[in-house]
Amino acid sequence: MKLDAPVTGGPCWAELGTSDLEAARRFYTRLFGWRPETDPRQEAGGYCVAHLGDEPVAALAPLYQETQPVAWNVSFAVADADATARLVQEAGGKVLLGPMDVFDLGRFVVAFDPGGAAFQLWQAREFTGAGVLNAPGALGWVELLTRDPARAERFYTTVFGWSVRPSEHYPQFGVGDADFGGMITMDDKFPHEVPPHWLPYFAVEDVDDAAATATAAHGTVLMEPTSVPESPRIAVLRDPQGAMFGVYRAADER
Repeated sequence: MKLDAPVTGGPCWAELGTSDLEAARRFYTRLFGWRPETDPRQEAGGYCVAHLGDEPVAALAPLYQETQPVAWNVSFAVADADATARLVQEAGGKVLLGPMDVFDLGRFVVAFDPGGAAFQLWQAREFTGAGVLNAPGALGWVELLTRDPARAERFYTTVFGWSVRPSEHYPQFGVGDADFGGMITMDDKFPHEVPPHWLPYFAVEDVDDAAATATAAHGTVLMEPTSVPESPRIAVLRDPQGAMFGVYRAADER
């Protein structure tokens, strides 16, 4: 990721919806060195913000609906959540929740793209999002897995105005010249029951150590640590409750 702070149109936050909040706190604290703090307000519903030092970097939260899957969710910063939500619908997406105010922190929307991948919109007020990006323990890349890449590209460029660096195998999204994510086409190797989704990647100092730590903490390695040509060393992991995420070596540049 070429962004070190949230910008309009780019990813600004990642939050986990989990079936076991205490177990998730233990797992990610061990893996990333996070310091979780639960919002004490009853209206916050147990929402827990993870910190690196004094900087917020991600959130862990209980499942708020019976149909909500255990998964990581990615938020994109917008200047006007209401206007962007309308644009989502006009471009063929669906708004599931909001726009709604979250205390005095900002305005929030949960949406689906036309292929069914969930994402979130965040209009900042008092809270702008992650205090650090692209550093060990912080969000550093986001990846869309979709079965209809052409439609997805049209949708996201329409809604957010993203730039696209074309590639036969791995197009990359950006804000201007600052790339922050990529797109993978879900072919026949992906089980039919796996829905399109956004996958967050967190930076780590050592991908192999992170995979070993995740395994020792009862997580699963879905993709073994791999060195990709002209890209960083990466791995895809799953936490004990089933949420998938990626890690990459912070010293490598995208």
